[in-house]
Amino acid sequence: MEIREMLLPEFDTEMKKTRTMLERVPDGKQDFKPHQKSMQLGKLAAHIARMPEYANYILTLPGLDAGAGNQKPLVMESRQQLLADFDAGIGQVRQAIASSNDEQWQAKWKFSYKGQTILDESRLLTYRTMFLNHLIHHRAQLGVYLRLNDIPLPGTYGPSADDTMGF
Repeated sequence: MEIREMLLPEFDTEMKKTRTMLERVPDGKQDFKPHQKSMQLGKLAAHIARMPEYANYILTLPGLDAGAGNQKPLVMESRQQLLADFDAGIGQVRQAIASSNDEQWQAKWKFSYKGQTILDESRLLTYRTMFLNHLIHHRAQLGVYLRLNDIPLPGTYGPSADDTMGF
């Protein structure tokens, strides 16, 4: 079995769960922060929505220098804008995964900041850590933000306390 064949079902599942969480992001609460050191809700949601763009970099470029100033951050204007950006990004990533081969996954991928290497690992490891695990981490944070705003949470790896499935 090729790597892409193993990754695509997981990608589809995690993107569906992430989209469901982004669908709950309220308009008008972009400035909410649970703590002074926390990111604002709008910034966190925009970061999550934009993460597929970084996965696409991992899958299509030999590396990325995050300090080069080539990436424009997404600023949350509305939930619909976040969803549109996320949907466009996941479409590109899914296509990149589907057209990949094992050699590409095993090739080194370098992530740096202003020339200083942060990570120089296989594309597969980079995809898993810098994209997928990173996305899941921030999705969980978003769940806390939504809970603190009394917004019902969708289940992710089973039902949430808000699900009425009779569990």
